Amino acid sequence: MKKNLPFLCPSCTTALKVQSLACPACDTVVSGIFTLPILSQLSEEEQAFILDFVTSSGSLKLMAEKLKLSYPSVRNRLDDIIHQLTLLQKN
Repeated sequence: MKKNLPFLCPSCTTALKVQSLACPACDTVVSGIFTLPILSQLSEEEQAFILDFVTSSGSLKLMAEKLKLSYPSVRNRLDDIIHQLTLLQKN
């Protein structure tokens, strides 16, 4: 079962921070308060769209063909993600 990385507190919805990172090979642990990368704060669907967009060389036409959607629908999805990223950058 794949676990999704939470980015909002389930209690108060404040943005979560990473407190420690661990190396499974040598058991080194790094502790502190780290901000999650902005792209990891998007939904899995949004992240997949961005990955497809980049691997399609940023071509909305190719994305529309790949997703079997109209060009305007793909453009709207991209605009929604851009809006979401803008909001996340302000936080």
